[in-house]
Amino acid sequence: MKLSEIKNHLESLTDVVFKLPNGEVVPSHFHVSEVGSIKKHFIDCGGTIRNEDVINFQLWTSVDYDHRLAPQKLKSIIELSEKHLDLSDGEIEVEYQGETSIQKYGLELIDGEFQLTSKFTACLAEDKCGVPQKKPKVRLSAIGQNGACSPNSGCC
Repeated sequence: MKLSEIKNHLESLTDVVFKLPNGEVVPSHFHVSEVGSIKKHFIDCGGTIRNEDVINFQLWTSVDYDHRLAPQKLKSIIELSEKHLDLSDGEIEVEYQGETSIQKYGLELIDGEFQLTSKFTACLAEDKCGVPQKKPKVRLSAIGQNGACSPNSGCC
């Protein structure tokens, strides 16, 4: 989700709810303790130089159980961040405390709730670093008549 999209969504919401990938809801007394820009300049294992720029939200909970962040308040925090940090309309990445470490998530709106989506590592240069391509799974019963290959079909 891009920064402009979350601002648009906040216009129509009455509550701000964040839900973890496992379905657990972030406690309603959470704070958005940071909004920022994270720039990453790196080289991948294939030698390609890359740049990544994301908008970062950090969610945090404490013992102030009466705290509630209204949609309009979150929108004003975002707008203040845009003004002072010169934020682009980048993709949002959300940080939240896991069991033992900070975890990073993507963000989607589903049924009026912000769903934190899992993020995964990946090789960005699979074609250059020797990672074998996955072979497609084929149901043998679906090949040819009676499950047999025909000559010159290339299935064997």
